[in-house]
This record gives sequence, C-alpha cells and structure tokens, in this order.
Amino acid sequence: MTQYLIRRTLWSITMLIAVTALVFVIFFLLPGAAGNAGSGKYPPVAVRIAGKQPSPATIEAIIDRLGLDRPVHEQFFSYLGNAAQGDLGYSYQTEEPVTQAVLRRLPPTIGLALGASVLWLLIGCTIGVISALKRRTVWDRASMIGALAGVSMPVFWIGLMAVFFFDSRLQIYDTGSYVPFTSNPLQWLSVMWLPWIVLALTYAAIYSRMVRGNMLEVGGEDYIRTARAKGLTERSVIRHQLRSALTPVVTMYGLDLGLLLGGAIITENIFNIPGIGSYTVTAIAQQNLPVILGTTVIASFFIIFSNLIVDVFYAILDPRVTYS
Repeated sequence: MTQYLIRRTLWSITMLIAVTALVFVIFFLLPGAAGNAGSGKYPPVAVRIAGKQPSPATIEAIIDRLGLDRPVHEQFFSYLGNAAQGDLGYSYQTEEPVTQAVLRRLPPTIGLALGASVLWLLIGCTIGVISALKRRTVWDRASMIGALAGVSMPVFWIGLMAVFFFDSRLQIYDTGSYVPFTSNPLQWLSVMWLPWIVLALTYAAIYSRMVRGNMLEVGGEDYIRTARAKGLTERSVIRHQLRSALTPVVTMYGLDLGLLLGGAIITENIFNIPGIGSYTVTAIAQQNLPVILGTTVIASFFIIFSNLIVDVFYAILDPRVTYS
C-alpha cells in the first residue's frame, strides 16, 4: 500500500509538471502564442503580461522576474520553480499576486462544487438504484425520462431559467448577493442553494443512468446469484451489488469534482459567484496572461489530485481491487 501511494504520488507530480510544460509551450512557444507575436525592443510576452500601455520600467521588471532574456528552458524551469513554491506569477493589470487572488476566490468555488456534488450523488445514486430494482416499471421509465431530460438541458439554460423564475418572478432568490460562509452562514446558504440545484441536475441525470446500468450489470454476476442461492437476505445482496456498482461512479465523481474545483465557469457567471471560474473568464476577456496561466495550473492540480484520491479509495469499495 505504501509503495503504491508513493508511486502514484510521484506519477501525479510528473503529470502536473507535464501539464505545466504543455501550458508553457502553448502560451510562450507555439506560432501565434504570446511569446512569438509581434516584434520590437521587448519580448512580446512581456508586453502582453504588462497589460495596456505599460511603462518601460514595468516591462523590464517582468523580463527580470520571468527571465525572458534567458534561454527558453531556463525560463520554464524558473516558472516551474516559482509555481512549486506557490508563486503563480503577478498580475500587473490587477496589481496583485495570482496566488493571492486565486486563494481568495477558492472558498466560493469549493463551496459550490462540494454542495452540488453531494446533492447530485444523493439524487443520482438514489434514482439509479430505485430504477434498477424496479426495472421496467413505471418508476423505472419515469426516472429514465427525467434523466434524459436532465442530460438534454444545458447548464446555462437551466441557470438562466432558474434566475428568471426564482429571482425575477417569484423573488425568493437574490442573484449577486453572495457573502462568504464565515461572514454569514445563513445568508451564504440562501445564496448557494439554487446554484447547487442547477449544477446538480445535469450531473444527477448522468449518474442515475450510470448507477442503473452498473446495478443491472452487476446483478447478473455469478457471485450475486450465488449469494441469493445461499439464502442471503435481499438487503444484503443489494448492499454487495451496490458496492461493486459504485466503483465506476467513484472514478467519474473524482473527475467531475476536480473539474468543478478548477472553476464552474458557467454557473459562477450566471449567479455572480466570485469563484475561480468567473475570475478566469474575466482574465480571458482582459487577456490577463499570468492569471490564465495560474488558473490553468490550479485546475490541472485539482483534476490530478482528485484522480489520486479516487485510486486510493478503490480498494475500500471493491475488495477485488489490489494495490500492486
């Protein structure tokens, strides 16, 4: 177990370095990237990072900070070393370190992702199990029709309709009134419940279909038939069946949660939640290169870390999984 954890951790670090290298190449080296655009006295990437109408002193400071007057491999290792120490760069447009800005916007994104994920797991797994146990009944068909409708409706449409009805019509929700959890937990909850539901609807539909399919597939396995033949109660059989059926769900949950922690862009923008997603959209609109680079690396970290956690929990859910 320990050797496996060490090996997977090292592999995760390697993947994160590879992703960082790819992002660096895309933004600095590829034709049309910031580092190869235009010509003049200063490196184009320094001019892009400095923002609109930069002063020569600002550009010189950027060149010195990033080592843009040095070979490309030294520039990359300099950026990688700074990122490993928690320094994701400095935004000269907003005049603050990127890491500081991301950490300030991380709690809203974590609250949105965790709340929505718990909701879609409860709804999706419950509907999927009931649908599998009541196969070809009215409950099964109704749940699958609802799941199909949920998958078919995009998040931005559901979000806009929710804002229209709950804010404009019913006036029981106030868009843009976000407050931190530490300031006022009740008001935070009154702001987050609708984004949770909107974000969870599509995911719950996907998870319910997956759980149903897995339950039906596992239900035909030999060990399930053997358990029934030995006289185990139906509740015990369902518990074993569900435990095996949830393994693929855990994999998907890790990926989805990692993506959301990197920024639920659409939902945060619709409900004016000051998270990483809305911060990234603003940075793209302003062509704020340090912020785009930093948020991309942060999103990659969450996805890779989530996959690592998923691999560790595999053996807990399915005893057939061994660490080797």
